[in-house]
Formats: sequence, structure tokens, C-alpha cells
Amino acid sequence: MKYQLGIKVKLKPGHSDPEGETTARLLRELGYAVESVNVAKMYDVALKVRSHKEAEDQGEEMCKRLLANPTKDDYCLTIKARR
Repeated sequence: MKYQLGIKVKLKPGHSDPEGETTARLLRELGYAVESVNVAKMYDVALKVRSHKEAEDQGEEMCKRLLANPTKDDYCLTIKARR
């Protein structure tokens, strides 16, 4: 079966986000009342596996092995069945 995984990786609270800080500053310079910006990466992964559980397990493994650094990153995984 085919699944679409959405994997959002963002910095844990307390970690410096220079890209977010720069973006917030530039948006304020453009006149927006921005308090803060946090940058996150979004991965869309098409996966062909036997079950929802296998898709979830492989998504978790992808995050732990490559996509997220457990020291500084949090991640959120969403899974949708595809046709």
C-alpha cells in the first residue's frame, strides 16, 4: 500500500534559530508587527509498505537516523494512505 508521510522538523525550545531571527527582523523592517519567527523543515515522503504501522515505524526510523537531530530537534509525523 502507498502512504504519504509528512515530517516536520523544528528546533527544540531554547535553541538558537538564526534564520528565524533574521526573518523576523526583516519582516519588522517591512512594517509587519512580527514578534518572532521559528523556521521548520517539512519533508513529504512517498512510501510503499504493507501497513500503516510499518509506515509509522519507518517514518520514526527516518527521523531518528537522518532527518532530526535528537539533541536539538523535535519532529512530528503525519501519515495518510494514498491510492
